[in-house]
Amino acid sequence: MSIVLNSTHDPALRSWVASANQSDTEFPIQNLPFAIFRRAGSPEAYRGGIAIGDQILDLRALNLHGPFSGGAAEALSAAAEPSFNRLMGLPDSVLTILRTALSKLLRTDSPWAAKLHAELVPQSAAEYDLPARIGNYTDFYTSIHHATSVGRLFRPQNPLTPNYRWMPIAYHGRASSIIVSEQGFHRPVGQSLPAGAERPVFGPSQRLDYELEVGVFVGRGNALGESIPISSAERHIFGLCLLNDWSARDLQSWEAQPLGPFLGKNFATTISPWIVTLEALAPFRAPLARAPDDLEMLAYLDSPAVRQYGAIDIELEVTLQTASMRARDLPPERLSRSNFRQAYWSIAQMLAHHTVGGCNLLPGDLLGSGTQSGPAPAEAGSLLELSAGGTKPMTLASGETRRFLADGDCVTLRAACSRDGYARIGFGTASAIVLPAQVGAVQ
Repeated sequence: MSIVLNSTHDPALRSWVASANQSDTEFPIQNLPFAIFRRAGSPEAYRGGIAIGDQILDLRALNLHGPFSGGAAEALSAAAEPSFNRLMGLPDSVLTILRTALSKLLRTDSPWAAKLHAELVPQSAAEYDLPARIGNYTDFYTSIHHATSVGRLFRPQNPLTPNYRWMPIAYHGRASSIIVSEQGFHRPVGQSLPAGAERPVFGPSQRLDYELEVGVFVGRGNALGESIPISSAERHIFGLCLLNDWSARDLQSWEAQPLGPFLGKNFATTISPWIVTLEALAPFRAPLARAPDDLEMLAYLDSPAVRQYGAIDIELEVTLQTASMRARDLPPERLSRSNFRQAYWSIAQMLAHHTVGGCNLLPGDLLGSGTQSGPAPAEAGSLLELSAGGTKPMTLASGETRRFLADGDCVTLRAACSRDGYARIGFGTASAIVLPAQVGAVQ
């Protein structure tokens, strides 16, 4: 594991796409995240694109121009496809070659500028698909602040489980119900056990929640039976996105005895369409969030590089806009902010632990970081924490109150990296509206 800055990170770089040079853009030339898109409402095939300012460079159209040779040409061909699985499976050295070539193509002095203007699509005119065929999804629990806060609700005297500080805890989630931003989902139904009751009831979840997470897309995989050492784990990570692993708290608390989440988590997981590559995030690495007197990590999870660079400084934010707020033209209200650098376990440790027993990861597999909360109450990454388990309803600026989500609520996640001396890197949004439960499911 090594953090290398190159010419693509130069904050002085400017693009011939004017909107990429604005100070408030999420997508300067130093970012170049990937998404699968097409023009909204069109019968066009989905294909790969990169964000540049408020535009998308159509990589399928670019590939037809044949601007590159060698490894860059191979990678561009893979990036032009309807999913990024083949691109993700390429060696990280080839992906670096592609990033450098795309950066040069988009710089102000590029001879391709006039020809490629026609291959730009406004982001406002695009719709998105999942960036990969996601065969497997694993959700982790890497925020010690979230684990402690939630643990106190159920185990006040001993909020952290004994294994938490020794290994990255996770469960295998449902890949087929992962959806891309802007797709709504129906409130789930299932069994729950009301307080003080001896018999469960069946119906729509009454304690629907969001979870503010970071998604990690696996790049090159590993063979069954082989593990990925911590020293090379990040070479198997393609990039990061935003992830909201919606949670039906009442369904989950009743069913998760003893096998863990099932219907309480399998109905929807929302991700942002844009994948920010790990290389683009190199200027924002930070030391792992561990106290000097913390437990000594087991050797397979520890390295000097992980301790020094394992964290990533990503500011995270969640906002809520109710149906009433939309009807009254009121803006979304921020519920909380936190930072991914406060995660107790790093992305490299997540991947190394996932494979240590011989599990084979595949290009396009998705890992969730788990809810990202900070130490302060205002940094909580879920309503479960913000409302103290539903006992303290929040009053919104609109005058409405919330313990958990109501039908029509729209939750939006945002994230960005900023540091003096470097260009700001944004992630776009992961947004979805809660739709009413399907009536037929509860009859």
